[in-house]
Amino acid sequence: MGNHFEISVVAADAYWAKQRIEAGVKEIRRIEALLTTFNEESETNRINQYAGIRPVEVSPEIIQLIERSKRISDVTQGAFDISYGSVDKSLWNFDMNMTSLPDKKTAKKSVKLINYKNIEIDAVRSTVFLKERGMRIGFGGIGKGYAAEMAKNVMKRLGVVSGVVNASGDLTAWGNQPNGLPWTIGIANPNLSHELFSYMNITDMAVATSGNYEKFVMIDGKRYSHTIDPKTGLPVSGIKSVTIISTNAEIADAMATPVTIMGVKAGLHMINQIKNIEAIIIADDDKLFTSKNINLIE
Repeated sequence: MGNHFEISVVAADAYWAKQRIEAGVKEIRRIEALLTTFNEESETNRINQYAGIRPVEVSPEIIQLIERSKRISDVTQGAFDISYGSVDKSLWNFDMNMTSLPDKKTAKKSVKLINYKNIEIDAVRSTVFLKERGMRIGFGGIGKGYAAEMAKNVMKRLGVVSGVVNASGDLTAWGNQPNGLPWTIGIANPNLSHELFSYMNITDMAVATSGNYEKFVMIDGKRYSHTIDPKTGLPVSGIKSVTIISTNAEIADAMATPVTIMGVKAGLHMINQIKNIEAIIIADDDKLFTSKNINLIE
């Protein structure tokens, strides 16, 4: 998935633990084969290949993941959209050579095929149809959280009572550390990503962070994230990082980027309407904002 996964299991027997970890790894690889766009034979690529041509029969698992993705798109008013794969990437490189933004008309044209409402699902026939030629879906905004959640579930069914699945910083943790205490999770400082800004103690929770501190450009003194607003085609600004805390890794992964796109006020308003999900936001000016149930200790 282009991400580094790290799995930890608490157990008295190392061999037993290794077997459970291998089962988790196997599940992650299974999901990668299902969702990848780097294999022409994957279900995702077959859906994209026949965009605007005909529906494609896929597994019920893909149908269900797309259905959940579309519900998240509804909740986020389109800020989350798995049809982001349709964006014209030729406009964006986010390196030192990028010194200006494209004009609004050109940017808008680059995202004209992004529209989750043009993803048609027939649950009875188990088919997916992208209505427009050139449309492409991708699960980059939800896939690693989904894989982490599924790997956790596999290992729990095999008797693992405590563990962590960490997908490049998006993680799910259950049970407790060997000392009986909850897991301690650090949040990267967006100004010094190798250092921690804060930490929290969690169990049976998932945490995901989306930040612009690793890939961004400065244009006329303003920082622009590599995250593109699917409505305007322009990179977003105003937020350095968003950390989502939820009971489900898939949800945590999927909600981090939309909050970045929506901005502090709209993003927090949305989070505060949803049960079992919280957010910590650091704005470009380093001001800290949290959802209503977060209590920070100095």
